[in-house]
Amino acid sequence: MNRISLTQRLTLMFVLAASAVLLILGWVIARAVEQHFEDLDLEVLSGKMELTRQALQRVSSHDGLTEFTHQLAYSLVGHHGMEVMVIDADEAVIFATGHAGFDPALVMQQAANAPERPALWQLDGQTYRGLAARLPTAVLDATGQPLRVFVAVATDIVHHQAFMQSFLQTLWLFVAGAALLTGVLGWVAVRRGLAPLRAMRAQAQAVTAQQLDQRLPVQTIPRELAELAQSLNDMLARLQDAFQRLTDFSSDIAHELRTPVSNLLTQTQVTLTRARSADDYRRILESNAEEFERMARMISDMLLLAKSDNGLEEPQRERLRMADEVRALFDYFDAVAEEKNVALSLTGDCELSADRLMLRRALANLLSNALRHADPGSVVSVSLQTFDENVQVSVSDHGERIAPEHLERVFDRFFRVDPARQRSSEGTGLGLAITQSIVQAHGGTIRATSAAGVTTFTMFLPRT
Repeated sequence: MNRISLTQRLTLMFVLAASAVLLILGWVIARAVEQHFEDLDLEVLSGKMELTRQALQRVSSHDGLTEFTHQLAYSLVGHHGMEVMVIDADEAVIFATGHAGFDPALVMQQAANAPERPALWQLDGQTYRGLAARLPTAVLDATGQPLRVFVAVATDIVHHQAFMQSFLQTLWLFVAGAALLTGVLGWVAVRRGLAPLRAMRAQAQAVTAQQLDQRLPVQTIPRELAELAQSLNDMLARLQDAFQRLTDFSSDIAHELRTPVSNLLTQTQVTLTRARSADDYRRILESNAEEFERMARMISDMLLLAKSDNGLEEPQRERLRMADEVRALFDYFDAVAEEKNVALSLTGDCELSADRLMLRRALANLLSNALRHADPGSVVSVSLQTFDENVQVSVSDHGERIAPEHLERVFDRFFRVDPARQRSSEGTGLGLAITQSIVQAHGGTIRATSAAGVTTFTMFLPRT
């Protein structure tokens, strides 16, 4: 099913709106012209009715009616289309012009119900606009009351009807032509108005996986579309960032897995070159087992990050005293700290609702990272603070500072400040990324600072 395009839709709406306005305007003009003709006819008819009224008031006897009819006929000379009819109370016609063959009963009914109000009468296929009234004379009846007669004054409006028919025909033809012209002009205007959309479409089609740096020119786009263009640019920026991270992640995975796989393959091939003793095979298998364990940890960490990215890792919250959790981790890392001649320090305490295992893993990653980079003889300190709505957990070590350009990337997967360091001694390179995902899963944030030889990782976690 073909959908109506935006251009067609807007053009149709434009034509319908313009046609409605033109139709209403045409109807108003037609009514105004019709009312004008009616007012003109009423003015003429009212004048003749008033003339008849004054003439009847001078009739003082029945014989005077004859003279009245002569005067009335004389006053109508030159008034083509004007018809007058005078009827007495017995429906007898006292006077009538040549074409005034109106039904006396109709005239008397009109005079009784709507005196001196215009009405349309049909006679011999022609339409008349007329007035009917009951007018007094100077003749008195048997009761001493003035004798009254019924008078009908009408004018032929055929010429008016012919003019209105021609006028309406011309008017509706003009409205139809104007609507058609409006549709054409509206289509042109809509096409020109939507030109920025077509330009945006062409530019969007140019965006590919290899050209995610393309952006829409917001400054040259109308204000109504500028927000849409900016939103698309923001979306492209997010896609570019995500795609770049995915590309880097894939490259890092390949690079990280290549080293242990290459080691395993080389060691196995060398071992198979000749027969060896059982002790040699044991040492080789133990070495291979270490590589396999490292690969297993890396795969496990990658799986955890994938679950976290897709919202599949939900914290199982419980009330925790952070000081107890930190002391338990100090016991675990005590041997490593003693070996590196580094002291462990804890200040403060706080309570929060969090997943015990996830939070311990995040803290363990920070402590492991701090112990790895702390200078011998220094202190790795953990600070706990409570605020109104969140708690702050900071892990600090004294050692080599991290450059500012690297601080924003320390939470990236497989990122190392010094890529030349031996990877086997630094874990999988996913510890800080896992820590960040755990903090975000709890609705918190984490940041890193490094200055004056002190590097601090600070977690902000909600209390509930």
